[in-house]
Amino acid sequence: MSADDATTGTANTDDGTAGITSAGDATTATSAALLDTAKAWRDQDPDDESRAELDSLISAAEAGDTAATNDLESRFSARLAFGTAGLRGELGAGSNRMNRVLVSQAAAGFAQFLLTENTSAGTALGQTPSIVIGYDGRKNSEVFARDTAEIMAGAGVRAILLPRRLPTPVLAFAVRHLDVSAGVMVTASHNPAADNGYKVYLGGLDHGSQIVSPVDGKIAAQIDRVALGSVLDLPRSTEFETAGEDVLDEYVRLTAALAGGGKAPASENAPASEKAPALENGPASENTPTSDTAPVSVVYTAMHGVGWETARRVFVDAGFGEPTVVTEQIEPDAAFPTVSFPNPEEPGALDLAFARAREVNAELIIANDPDADRLAIAIPAPGTDTGWRRLSGNEVGSILGWRAAERQQASDLGGTLAASIVSSPALRAIAREYNLDYSDTLTGFKWISRVGGLAYGYEEALGYLVDPSKVRDKDGISAAIDFLTLVSELKAAGKTVGDHLNDFAAKFGAFSSSQISLRVQDLSDIPRIMANLRMHLPASVGSIRVDSIDDFAEGFGAYPPGDILRFWLDGGARIIVRPSGTEPKLKVYIDASSSRIGTPTERYAEADAVVAELDAGMRALIS
Repeated sequence: MSADDATTGTANTDDGTAGITSAGDATTATSAALLDTAKAWRDQDPDDESRAELDSLISAAEAGDTAATNDLESRFSARLAFGTAGLRGELGAGSNRMNRVLVSQAAAGFAQFLLTENTSAGTALGQTPSIVIGYDGRKNSEVFARDTAEIMAGAGVRAILLPRRLPTPVLAFAVRHLDVSAGVMVTASHNPAADNGYKVYLGGLDHGSQIVSPVDGKIAAQIDRVALGSVLDLPRSTEFETAGEDVLDEYVRLTAALAGGGKAPASENAPASEKAPALENGPASENTPTSDTAPVSVVYTAMHGVGWETARRVFVDAGFGEPTVVTEQIEPDAAFPTVSFPNPEEPGALDLAFARAREVNAELIIANDPDADRLAIAIPAPGTDTGWRRLSGNEVGSILGWRAAERQQASDLGGTLAASIVSSPALRAIAREYNLDYSDTLTGFKWISRVGGLAYGYEEALGYLVDPSKVRDKDGISAAIDFLTLVSELKAAGKTVGDHLNDFAAKFGAFSSSQISLRVQDLSDIPRIMANLRMHLPASVGSIRVDSIDDFAEGFGAYPPGDILRFWLDGGARIIVRPSGTEPKLKVYIDASSSRIGTPTERYAEADAVVAELDAGMRALIS
């Protein structure tokens, strides 16, 4: 075929004869179809801002503006996928953005799922399904939540809206506490300010966990059917309920009770099989820490999110009083003005907390992410530039896991400790030491929360579940009160968190981790890098030999297919490579341990050295 042939194609004319269509004609037809799609979306959009946004782009594209046409293609060439994380994406007009049209379609599709899939939705046949809806402080979160409530009510679903912007763990708790069929939380958690999301939970036999396959596919199919029409034709009703303060009160009561060293009684509305008895060493008073604790000077930041109101009440009701706050970050602010990314893991995110802690000579920093489902901890580090060190998610997860194992042993309850496959192997060592069951899961609390007999679960991305009888999702406020109680107990015994980490290394071995997070501008770079790794599997990373490789592409063991590579190396170290599920990143997780004879310091040094070599080797492989 010549170059000229490559720019033309055949098409049927009106009379059925073959005609010639130029590439220019095809482009014109494509542009016209794109404009028609954009206009149809605009005409059903109830939001003045995004409708004006589309109007401007359409006018510019019609005038021949290539950038405007490319922008429209970006917005309409795909649809923001509904999956096991629900929806999450950049705010803006179009099917590939988060906006009122897309959310209305999602709400109507989810409503149809709840009305037609009774057993999947945890609703008995013949009963009206129900849903509780929460929202955080991001742009349009409340608008999206109210749209969802009105559409659910209009479809015949009993809809309950939380009274104001509240943390994700409160919504997850409300699904169980109110014994409803489902829950929706409007949040993008720690994503950039330009994003928002739609997180979906199921009650009934799912016990308030996030949705997983095949339910996500069933909901997506219903959403696709709704999207064939206009959202302006969807029935709406303002006859939805607003939850009372008792939901938040009960969450606060049960969370504060953790400070007593035991597990608080489950909510009365939790399934009987999920309720756990209070431990024998439980709180002497629901509002007072046990006698073997000492006051701790704490600095707290909400990272411009919704955690402060709830966290403050929990701290006070647990008997610890109000912490010193990072004033610039304590109130919800959708612009997140003091941080590049509102994620405590990101470099610089805790700088203001470090500064405040130095001012007041604090002993501990507690940080929640914007929807307070994650927890970051920092401890004093004399001699460093900031004077503080943020503990890794694996360090906090291991310490809280040790604490959970001791609780289970003291109560003689048994149970299972669980972590995502990319989290440190330390939790498995804890479970083995305490004769508890252990389970690895795929990443995400939608999997961790479903482990049978779960006593404690965590993932390295600052997510911890310390009280599964109350909530089945990561909970940064419950984890904060559990960690604060531990620090208070250590102080009463004359110890620090650093001492406790050394005690951990002496008992279980020293575990070291690092993570490479490669952010990309072009999402196609991620499958390209993964494909290249599969084509050129390394025999060694740095100077350390690769013993075996697990490729999850076709499924591995009990795990379903996934874009994951796991390397096992000489000496027991491990590397896992996978795309992020929520951000345009490729992630590499590196873990090593040392339990040889030696001091904790020597053990940590040995494990750290292995991790450092593997980290450098992997950066070279994926660059």
